[in-house]
Amino acid sequence: MIQQKTIKDPVVIEGRGLQTGTNTKVTLKGSPANSGINFIRTDLPDTPVINVRSLSFDGVALKQRRTVIGSGKAEIHTTEHLLAALSGLGINNIVVEINGRELPGLDGSAKDYVDALDRADIIIQDEPVHSLVIERPAWCGNRDSFIAVFPHSGLHISYFLSYPEPSIGEQFLSLEISEDVFRREIAPARTFCMKKEALLLLALGFGKGADHDNTLIMGKDGPFKSALRFPDEHVRHKILDLLGDLGLVGMPLEGHVVAVKSGHTLNMELVKKLKAIT
Repeated sequence: MIQQKTIKDPVVIEGRGLQTGTNTKVTLKGSPANSGINFIRTDLPDTPVINVRSLSFDGVALKQRRTVIGSGKAEIHTTEHLLAALSGLGINNIVVEINGRELPGLDGSAKDYVDALDRADIIIQDEPVHSLVIERPAWCGNRDSFIAVFPHSGLHISYFLSYPEPSIGEQFLSLEISEDVFRREIAPARTFCMKKEALLLLALGFGKGADHDNTLIMGKDGPFKSALRFPDEHVRHKILDLLGDLGLVGMPLEGHVVAVKSGHTLNMELVKKLKAIT
């Protein structure tokens, strides 16, 4: 029997958001068994709480290159990296206090969130984990993109990525997701975009917090002013984002997820179907 997890000690994380560029302070706190993941906007009147498990799909929005959750006027932007860290480490119950609308981008991966959770001391609780076990396939697609989940014991993710730019090209990775695999193979993978995309995003008012330290800005010969952590870091980050988006189901998933060129929009279509059967 797998037991639920939380953290023992509060831990503080500060940094600027990748999209808004605004600085925020996040405090992670332990939470009782069966309480789930709760975001609290401490900067807003009445400090509204957003519980991931009870979040309706109406409370999930898709902005430019990020996932946003909300309740009423309270929004939390770019949730995917923290949620991936929580999913990858098997943390089921936690309070996330934030004094702004976008989570810190940190180094553009989930590594710094993992390090912070380790400092907080992950502890096991005396309640079993309740998982969503896939018993029949579910899928959705859009033109040349596709995502599906099939019955499987545990969580397995297979992802195919294809970019016309030779510095990225085609990449495929298939992994059985465990805490050790997540820490070693997925958590350090950083977000990325092509240089022409970066310039367009800035012109549109996005990516204000992105720089060479937290984003792989790709040219035709590779990243500018940075080095890859993995030869296929791009597909690994796609899996990281997918894990974070799947975290919005509100419970661990048992199944084999197969994704072809899927992004936040298609990920959320699958999440919508999965939340309907929880």
